[in-house]
Amino acid sequence: MLKWIRKEEKISYSQCGEDLIVNFLFQTMRISHPSYLDVGAHHPRYISNTFFFYNNGCSGVCIEPDPTLMDYIRKVRKRDVCLNVGVGIGPEATAKFYLLSARTLNTFSLEEATRYQANGKQKIEKIIDVPLVSINKVIEEYFPSCPNFISLDVEGMDFEIIKSFDFSKYRPQVFCIETLTYTDDKTERKLVEIIDYMKACDYIPYADTYINTIFVDKSAWAQR
Repeated sequence: MLKWIRKEEKISYSQCGEDLIVNFLFQTMRISHPSYLDVGAHHPRYISNTFFFYNNGCSGVCIEPDPTLMDYIRKVRKRDVCLNVGVGIGPEATAKFYLLSARTLNTFSLEEATRYQANGKQKIEKIIDVPLVSINKVIEEYFPSCPNFISLDVEGMDFEIIKSFDFSKYRPQVFCIETLTYTDDKTERKLVEIIDYMKACDYIPYADTYINTIFVDKSAWAQR
């Protein structure tokens, strides 16, 4: 019988192993203790792109607009700064946040929430007002320079947030961004506009798990 011998077994907490790919990038770039900004954290462990790093002694900032989910994140991720806010892209101080029956689909986008509900499998259970803060302001306030890793999953608002990001000031080495629309009828669409925009900002699409795309800063990667 053939037996596999594993010198070091790694457990992924991401949806499709994204955290292990990101970890490989940091190992290759010799970044041993990466910091992170998790936008749309949802859960401290389940389908988390950052818990692998937290579990290995790293820390960062988790952003989650759902107050119930945020309470649980705070209980588990005690080293992290946990912000019960949304990421804004304009001058508005608050926004309507749509809580759906599947909490992974919570969104600030009325269009997305209505589309999910129209498909018949989801329901808008509650609408709450949530304070907003810009992603650049979060980095300015909570990081000495900028995070090494940004995970972005905000159901319909990812591209708008990326367009508001100040790439001239902040250059995280790695991004993991959801680049697939969610549907119940398997008519999902790949968000190539996000991929093209990141390329234009000098980020290489290093890996794609169909749901998420992992980008690495071209300059940082060249210096590995």
